[in-house]
Amino acid sequence: MERSSKFISLSGLSGILAGIYALIGAGVAYQIIYDGQNAFTSSYVGDGGFSIIINILGFAELFSVALIVLLASLITCIILTIRKAKRKGQQIWGSVSKQVLFNMAVPLVAGGLLILILVSRGYFGVVAPASLIFYGLALFNASNFTFNDVRYLGIGEILLGLLAALLPGYGLLFWAIGFGVLHIVYGSIMYFKYDK
Repeated sequence: MERSSKFISLSGLSGILAGIYALIGAGVAYQIIYDGQNAFTSSYVGDGGFSIIINILGFAELFSVALIVLLASLITCIILTIRKAKRKGQQIWGSVSKQVLFNMAVPLVAGGLLILILVSRGYFGVVAPASLIFYGLALFNASNFTFNDVRYLGIGEILLGLLAALLPGYGLLFWAIGFGVLHIVYGSIMYFKYDK
């Protein structure tokens, strides 16, 4: 019964690789933000701290890095999932995989659009918390149709997003932990539990 009602061809290795891509992307983003020339400038604010003022070029660079990480992760996930499904003789594109995709897409698209709206109004600090929270909601929502382990990854992403919202200025660190470290841990668990 679980075989027909759950999408169980997700590859643990794709989670590990997505985490590695995210850590590399976070490293590149760090270089752009803190070591880049003219991408970002720091300015003193009255409360004793520093704020980062983003110009258009810097944001375009960061957006490009995020897009490359996303595309690399998606392509890797698709290739490894198809390979695993073929190896196990399972259907790749059926009603259950469509339910997983739809249940992930609704929160992801809504969150992505909200982030773009807020960024267009200059609220750059919401990117990391909102992306983690909406991604976590998407995973939690899709977990009804795949491994229960996906639910725990979703909860972890939501909690990290809330922490990132409480600690502004550490968004990149939380983003690296959420999309990098958590994916590597989750992917490793999935790999040794289901792929071996």
